[in-house]
Amino acid sequence: MKTIRVVIVGGGIRGRIFARTTQDHAGAEIAAICEPNPQRALELAAEFGAPVVDGIDDAIARGIEADAAVIATPDVAHRAPALAAIAAGWDILVEKPLAATSEDASMILEVARANGRRVVVGFENRWNPLFASVRSQLQNDGHRVISQRALLQDTVFVPTEMLRWAASSSPAWFLMPHSLDMAVWLSGARPIEVFARGVKRLLPSLGIDTYDRVSASFAMSDGSILDLDSGWVQPLGKPSVFEFRFEIETEGDAYVLDIDDTGARRTSAQSTRAFAPSDTDHRGRPQGAPVEMMRDFLDAEAGEDLDLPDGEQGVLITRAIEAVHRSLATGTVEPIPS
Repeated sequence: MKTIRVVIVGGGIRGRIFARTTQDHAGAEIAAICEPNPQRALELAAEFGAPVVDGIDDAIARGIEADAAVIATPDVAHRAPALAAIAAGWDILVEKPLAATSEDASMILEVARANGRRVVVGFENRWNPLFASVRSQLQNDGHRVISQRALLQDTVFVPTEMLRWAASSSPAWFLMPHSLDMAVWLSGARPIEVFARGVKRLLPSLGIDTYDRVSASFAMSDGSILDLDSGWVQPLGKPSVFEFRFEIETEGDAYVLDIDDTGARRTSAQSTRAFAPSDTDHRGRPQGAPVEMMRDFLDAEAGEDLDLPDGEQGVLITRAIEAVHRSLATGTVEPIPS
C-alpha cells in the first residue's frame, strides 16, 4: 500500500498534534512541516525528524512531494496555504473554520472542485463518542428536534496568552463553529437566519480589540431554534481551560452533555485540582478527538470510504458565523445565504 505523505502547515499546538498522529500512522509519513518561526522550526525538526520549511512555496521549491496537507494556521490565514496546497495537487484538511470570510471559503471549495481535490474541515467534535452516540439515538428515535442550546467558553488564557492573533478573531469565529456544526450534524437542519448580541469590555481594556462574549439565536431550516453562547474571558481559576455544555430537546426526549478537558479531580490537604486524561493511550499512541479526525483523514487518503465534514459544510458554517458578525454590527436579524 502506498504511504501517504503529508505536509503539516503550522507548527503550533494543533500542528504538533497532527504531526504526531501522522508519525504514528502505519500508512503515513510527514513530508514536511511549514513553520516560519526559527526557534519553533528547530524544535519541530528535532522532535519529528522531518524537513521544516517556511511555507508551502518553499516546500515545492525544494522538490518535496506530498499527497495531502493539513492547514493548522490561524483562522484568518487559511486561504493562501489552502489554495497553494490545492495548486500543488494535494488534498487538504483545514482547521475550523474553513476560512474567516465567505469569499475565501467559497474560493477554496471552488478551486478544490475544479482540481478534483478533497477538502475536509476540522470539526473535531464529530469524533467525540458522546456526540456520536446522541446522533445515533436521534436518528433511531425519529423524534423531531424542537431546540438546541450550547454554551462553549474559554478562560481568558486563550485570547491573552495562547493566541497571538485573538484581536483578528472573536469567540464567535474561534469557538462557535464547533457548536454550530454540531447542531447541524445532530439535527440535519441548516441555519437560515440569526440575531446576535455581544459584549466588549475586558479584552479591549487589555489592548485586544475583540468581543468578550457573543450570544446568537438561529432559526433552523426544520423550524427548530438554536441558541449559542460563546466567550473567552472566564477566570483563570476555572478547573478547565474550556467549558462545553450542549442541550437538545426533541418531541420525545431531552439530552444534556457536559464536556470539558478534565477527566478527574485530585484532592490533597491543600487543594482540589482537576486534571485531564492522558493524550496517549496505554501503548503511548496519540488519542483524542483531533487525533481520530486526523487518522480518518489519512485513512480516507489511503482509499477508505469515510463520511467526513467537507468543504461545502465548511462554507455553510463560515457563512453563518459571518452573518453573526453582521448582526452584531447592524443589530438586526440577518439571513444566512444557502
